[in-house]
Parts: sequence; C-alpha cells; structure tokens
Amino acid sequence: MKKILFACLVFCLLILDDCFALDWKKLHEKADNQSLTQSLMASQKGPGSLEDNYVLGLAYLNQHRDKEAEAGFGKILERDPGAIEAQWGMAEALRRQHQLERAEGLLREIIRGHPGFYPAYISMAYLKYTRLDFKESARLALQVIKAGRGKVDLSNYTRAYCLYAGAKGMIAHYGGPLSKLINGAAVKSKLDRAEELQPNSAGVLFGLGSFYLLAPRIAGGDPLKSEAYLRRAIRIDPFFADAYVRLAQLYKIKGEDAFFEKYLRKALEIDPANELALDIRSGRCRFICVGDKQ
Repeated sequence: MKKILFACLVFCLLILDDCFALDWKKLHEKADNQSLTQSLMASQKGPGSLEDNYVLGLAYLNQHRDKEAEAGFGKILERDPGAIEAQWGMAEALRRQHQLERAEGLLREIIRGHPGFYPAYISMAYLKYTRLDFKESARLALQVIKAGRGKVDLSNYTRAYCLYAGAKGMIAHYGGPLSKLINGAAVKSKLDRAEELQPNSAGVLFGLGSFYLLAPRIAGGDPLKSEAYLRRAIRIDPFFADAYVRLAQLYKIKGEDAFFEKYLRKALEIDPANELALDIRSGRCRFICVGDKQ
C-alpha cells in the first residue's frame, strides 16, 4: 500500500500542471457568473471553504477591489500556504496595484512550478505589456491560446486573444514596413475571435475600440466605431480606467479638449497610477498617442 501511495505521489509531482488544490477553471467561471453579493454570502456560511473564499477573491478582482482581493487571497494562504491558486490571486492583485516587482516574482515561480496554471500566463503577459516587452507578452498569450479552450476558463482564454492582438499591434507600431504588414495583420482577426467568445466583455470592447481608434483609416481605423465600442466598455465596467483614457484620446482627435481632460481625469481618479493614463498625460506616448499613429 505504501508503495502505491509513493508511486502516486511521484506521478503527481511529475505532472504538477495537472495537480491543483482547487478546480480553478470551474471556479473562475463560477466567479464570472455570480455577483459579489452572492460570493460574499457563500463565503460567510460557517468558516467558508477554500473554494468559496477563492471565488470571493476573484469577485473582488472583477469589481476592481484589488486591496480586498489581496486580503482575501492572503487569508487563504494563511490556511494553505501552498495554494497555487491563491498565490496567483495575490500576484494578480499586486500587479493591479502596480507592485510589479513583487507580482513578477510570484508569477515566475508559479509558471515554473505549475505550467498548466494558465491565469498566471495572462497576468505575466499583462505585466510584460506594461513594461513594453510586447514580444514576450504576445508569446505568453499565444501559449494560452495554444493550450485550447478545454484547459482554460472562458475569460482568461478570451483575454489571451485580446492580449495577443494588443501586443502584436504594438510590435507593428514600433516596427518597420514589413513588421507593420505581418504583425498588424494579426490584430483584427484575434479581436474578432475574442468578440465571438465574449461579445459583452468590457476587455474585448476596449480592445476593439482601441483598434478602431489607433489604426490608420487604410487599415480599418474608424473613430465612430471606436466611440461606440469604448462607451459600451464603460457602461459594462464603469471602473475600467484604460477605456476612459482611449475615449479621452478620441475626443482629442475631435478637438474637444474639455472632454479629453474630463475622461483622462476620470481614469486617474479611478487609478492614479494607471500606466496608460500617465503615459498619455506626460506625452511620452509609449502606448501610442493619437497623433503618432499614421
């Protein structure tokens, strides 16, 4: 009997990517389909299971309540320090609070030890994008896409397409004519796929709105479509700071400086350290300003 148990332990260690304390894929999709109130109620029944507390942490992330998410994942780790899912949740909450060094360290360890935990790839891809490492961001997103829908929850699978499209767009922007042709061609098709998967995702709507805003007209740019998508993104997620930034840029194109200031200020009220808003405000334009896209 001991030999059988030992063999099972060894087998599990050899396939760490399939050995998780929680059914994270199921729990991520559960969190996406219930309200924060429902998640709170479930977690408050008795001591609360690890599953219910994890879903609550995810619900906090969905509502941009990152400090509460961090605290929630921290409580899980007090009970189970080896919970990879909660380690990721902590890293994602830290990333959203712009604590990139701490987040990257955690994410690197998770990916190295548990290569089948795909939310960590998405978090790292966002982090690399923020640091202007667009090639690495695209590579990480592509790994999630290649893993297939069966191994990834719907939201993170959709995010992979959005991230890949966004990173490829930035690579095209910074590249020469051949790069613009090759990498630019990948952007719209991946965003269209994301829209097929989650047509009412604020992230997808933001991606499409950004594409129509920043792409040259010859490549499909369309300010009217951009405004429609960005406004839908904000209606669905009123705390999506990046969407306000791109909408502000749209008004810059129109020459309506008062609205440009209004929406940029709104983004910074929501997230004072928002990289996109600060980039546009400073004029550094690392993430593309309106006038430098042609």
